[in-house]
Formats: sequence, structure tokens, C-alpha cells
Amino acid sequence: MKVAIVHDQLREFGGAERVLVSIKSLFPDAPIYTTTFDLKSLGEHKEIIRNWDVRLTCFGKLTFINRFYSPFRFLTPLIWEKLNLNEFDLVISSTGSWMCKGVITKKGAIHISYIHHPPRYLYGYQTAIEWQKYWPIKIYGTIVNHFLRMWDFTASQRPNFLIANSIETQKRIQRFYRRDSTVIYPPVSMPVNMKQQPPSEKKYFVTVSRLARAKHVDLLIKAANKEKFNLHIIGIGRDESLLKSLAGPTVSFLGNLSDEQLREELQNARAFLFAAVDEEFGIAPVEAMGFGVPVIAYASGGLKETVKEGVNGFLYRELTTASLLHSINQMESLSSEEYFRMRINARKEAERYSEENFKKKFMEFVKLHT
Repeated sequence: MKVAIVHDQLREFGGAERVLVSIKSLFPDAPIYTTTFDLKSLGEHKEIIRNWDVRLTCFGKLTFINRFYSPFRFLTPLIWEKLNLNEFDLVISSTGSWMCKGVITKKGAIHISYIHHPPRYLYGYQTAIEWQKYWPIKIYGTIVNHFLRMWDFTASQRPNFLIANSIETQKRIQRFYRRDSTVIYPPVSMPVNMKQQPPSEKKYFVTVSRLARAKHVDLLIKAANKEKFNLHIIGIGRDESLLKSLAGPTVSFLGNLSDEQLREELQNARAFLFAAVDEEFGIAPVEAMGFGVPVIAYASGGLKETVKEGVNGFLYRELTTASLLHSINQMESLSSEEYFRMRINARKEAERYSEENFKKKFMEFVKLHT
């Protein structure tokens, strides 16, 4: 079978790109079709992708539009429907906000779509920018999004089979697309072995996140300011200046780290803090679990599937400083033995999402349906 892989965009390296890398390793000869491609923005991961056969859509070849791609989302239906995939017998799409599930395949071809999430901006979920507060953008977005929602439903009916990255996403697929799907959790990067002893020399909490409003990093900062605990923030984003202005002396912004630096930060952390709302899966907290780091997260979205209360972390029920600090205090009240057991449980949970498990389940699914 001739196989093609379609991916929304290659402008950053996150959870969706980890899935893409794993799928590509299963089909090494498959070309990658995408809207936009910026090798430099992929950081050290660009070496993985450098030698791939990446084929840009007509959209991606227009420099101006490529740079200011967000206002041109109304072109999404045209981008994918004009893509010629007639030479391929199997098409695998990896899709989220750019809806590449809407590609049209030849008669008799099989299309399997891995859904990271239905587009958040179309269905009322929080996004990186609060675009509704700017009235010209709100008017434009309301009109465009109405038609994109209708097309997104049409696009969702085209794949033969849908795979969801979590039960949370599976529920959204059923709600918005009226379709069944199979859950295959995404692959998570983790060390071969976790550090066997709890961190002793350093005591800090850590988070890894885009610095955008839907991640609510400001809540973590306010908690650190109030209780004067050390908080290390890894990541960059449009709200970085604002968040730095809120931070007290115990809060450190580390920016983007190399994989080696990230490993060092995670394995020595006391716990991983997370405040994102409606996260579809939440790959960063699970990566932290791989290092035996308990997770304290807001009880929302896919985090309710991976964080087990009192077992590998804690879930706080209200998006408030008081609720977060209550969960932190619950963890801090554990004995050394109880805390170490929580670290072991965190690692066991993370092992469910290994790359080997993902590849095995994905290939089993492909073989069953082709």
C-alpha cells in the first residue's frame, strides 16, 4: 500500500508532533503533507525531521500568508480539498485546529484520522488569545467560525475511522461530530529508569507549559507568591511579560530547555503543577510522571484520566489559589514512605503511555482496518 501522512502544521514541536514522529517511524517511506513548515522553530528536534519528505500545500508556499496564518483560517477548506492524494491507498491524518481530516481521498482508499482535539476556537473552549474582547476580530471570527464549524462537521465525516487521543477527546468527537472513535493514548517521552530516591538537595515545584491564558500559569505564580515556595516555569509564550510582572522572588522563568536540561529539572522536582482548563490529554504532566514526579493538576479534561487522587498526585476542584494550595498541602503532609510510593505510582502510570505501547496499538488498528 502507498501511504501518505497529513499533519496540520509543522511550526513547533509538541505532543501532536510526538505522535507524528511515532507514526512516521511506522511508515518511513510515507511523505508528510502539511500547511506550513518551519524547520528552525522545531529546535533540537529538527534533526529528526530534516530528512523527511515534507510536501507543502499551496498555502504553505505563500510566504506572507504563511507568516500570518491565523487570520487566513477561512482558507482551510480550500487548502485540504485541493490537495491531490489520488496516488495513495492509505492516508493517515494527524489533526487538531487546522482540520486536515478534511482531505479528500480516492475511491477505495482508507483514511484513518488521529484526532488530537476538535478545534478549540470553534466550540467555545479557551484559546491562547482572548479574541472575543476585540470587537473587529470578534465580528470577523464569529462569521468565519460559523462556516468553519459547518465545514468541520463535513470534514469529520470523511475519514473511514477516527482515533481519539483520550476519553475526553472521544466524548467531544461524539458530541460535535456524532461519530464513534477508538482511544489510543499518545506516546510520552520518559527515561528508561526513574531516579530511585526522592529529590533531597533541591526543593522546588515545576511546570512545563505554553505561557498562554488557557494554561492559567498566573494561578501557579500567585500560589508560589503567597506561600513562598520555589516554582520553576519552563516554556515561552505571548503572555510571558505579563506573567513575569506577577512573579515574586521565588518564581523562576527558564524558557525553552533542551531535552537534557528538561530531564534534569523534572527528575529533581518535588511535584509538577498544572492549571490548564479542558486539556484534551495533557502530555507534559504525564512526561513528569515518567520521572516519578507526582502531579497536582486542576480536575479538568484529560487530566482526570491520568492523575489518580492520592495515588500518583492530587486534583484540585476549583481554579483558585486556595484550592491549589490545599492539594499542595495534602502532598506535603505525606510521610516519606507515602511520598516515595506516590513517585513509584506516578512512574507506573506514565509507563502506560510509552512509545512502544502507542506503536503497537496503532499498528494493530491499521492492520485490523486495512
